[in-house]
Amino acid sequence: MDYFAKRIIPCLDVNDGRVVKGVNFVDLKDAGDPVEVAKRYNDEGADEITFLDITASHEKRDTIVHIVQEVAKEIFIPLTVGGGIRKLDDIYNLLNVGCDKVSINSAAIKNPDLINESAKRFGSQCIVVAIDAKKIEDSWHIFLNGGRVDTGIDAIEWAKEAYDRGAGEILLTSMDADGTKAGFDNRLNAAISDVVSIPIIASGGAGTMEHIKDAFIEGNADAALAASIFHFREIDIMELKNYLYKHKIPVRL
Repeated sequence: MDYFAKRIIPCLDVNDGRVVKGVNFVDLKDAGDPVEVAKRYNDEGADEITFLDITASHEKRDTIVHIVQEVAKEIFIPLTVGGGIRKLDDIYNLLNVGCDKVSINSAAIKNPDLINESAKRFGSQCIVVAIDAKKIEDSWHIFLNGGRVDTGIDAIEWAKEAYDRGAGEILLTSMDADGTKAGFDNRLNAAISDVVSIPIIASGGAGTMEHIKDAFIEGNADAALAASIFHFREIDIMELKNYLYKHKIPVRL
């Protein structure tokens, strides 16, 4: 599905109150204080920020609401938060402290009705369904708990179901590409874009400006999410947007 301006979204993976970055979901490195990092992206021209409490589901605890509240106070662009969201009250608590959208992953797989119920109560525009997908033989399976558990569920079928149940966006991470900086899995992105008519956020694998351009052109994504290339200042957001603009990709400058 083609929307107007393509969005650039830095992702803050948060563990123990610090921004971290790993490769294929492991080997985490410290990348700073979440409030400082978010503020920097707000000032540098990001379109949105996604904040993922990456061990909340695995550790069976709630998202760190107090940090979300601090981040929301400092930024003026949309903030999406995920990790450890299991029930409608969790969503309410996050929206109440200033986040704009929530991302649900493990809880939606375990209880798909959470998608319908949350979309009905808060509006589809607030509900992002995150999918962590990995190639298993000739299809993609979705994984639970930060990529630890193979559900055996087909990612394309699940994306379609999430869309039918009222999800407003799909945050699609290729676990095979995550942290490798070798490019997005555009076959996966395009396959899911073909079956839903809501925005797809491509995640996992950004290493160069060209990779992000390819996610929009080959992967038919509506937004590109990345972490380490922005955290470690390998790519400047406004330089990236100017590059995309020169390649006739609509962005907000």
